Amino acid sequence: MILVTGGLGMIGAHTAAALVDLGEEVVVTAHRRRDVPSFLAGRVAVEAVDVADRDAFLALGERYDIGGIVHLAGSIPEPDPIPYFRRDTAALLMALEAARSWEVARFAVAGSISSYEGRDERPWTEDLALPLAVPPHPIAAFKKAVEPLTLFALAGTGVQPVILRIGSTWGPLMDPESPFNPVPSTVSAVLRGERPRALPAGGGDFGYAPDSGRAIALLMTAPSLAHAAYNVSSGVPFDARELVDALNAALPGSGIELAAGESSGAAPYLDIGRLRAETGFEPVFDIAAAVAHYVDWRRGNPR
Repeated sequence: MILVTGGLGMIGAHTAAALVDLGEEVVVTAHRRRDVPSFLAGRVAVEAVDVADRDAFLALGERYDIGGIVHLAGSIPEPDPIPYFRRDTAALLMALEAARSWEVARFAVAGSISSYEGRDERPWTEDLALPLAVPPHPIAAFKKAVEPLTLFALAGTGVQPVILRIGSTWGPLMDPESPFNPVPSTVSAVLRGERPRALPAGGGDFGYAPDSGRAIALLMTAPSLAHAAYNVSSGVPFDARELVDALNAALPGSGIELAAGESSGAAPYLDIGRLRAETGFEPVFDIAAAVAHYVDWRRGNPR
């Protein structure tokens, strides 16, 4: 059985669903969010557990035969980053302690594309040295710190670490007003009958949540892995014009526009050659297919 912390969040829920699709038994932890999405209902065991609660977390190992952990649980930062760092570091250390105590085979943890910030190369590959640069926000800072903490904590234990350098992921279950991606709020505005704001110029590397979840599931179930870090995303940069065209095709008559302005050079994106080579992963959704799928989902779901 595989444990997915934060398993009712966007990436966690899609990871859990993909693991079940691959024939795995799955238990997910839920803390703040308790509503089970339709695509997971009846397919996984759900445990209401604060990951930072040591006794409650370790008790999971008494109820389930857990052989792998995907640690995706996380919280939202306040203006002061210290409480956020304290909470999420405590949760990480608890998950690592459980992995060692239960002697699981593999421990995967969410890192971020933002760890490469400061590198001028395109695309970003896993063998690049991570630069000493100020991360763009507290979540990015924590995700960068996750890597050495995890590698050191699991060194010599027999638990295989898997650092997931996840690109900007969006899709079903994302906060509909998230500041990290323009698509959910744009779709929300159109579905409310409002005129959406113009989308910013530029582009980037957007992974669609069902694809990202499947990639993580493949990394957890691969017979063997040759590395400790894997980029998880679409592997293809998109242009903002492509995104606007996809939204207007999925939402006819909405009149979504591209904001005036120029992009600031080639958008960063992740090379996923390592992921492809070791798991056979290929994204199912391009930008147009992802937008169409998301709009269809949102017509029947609030997030």
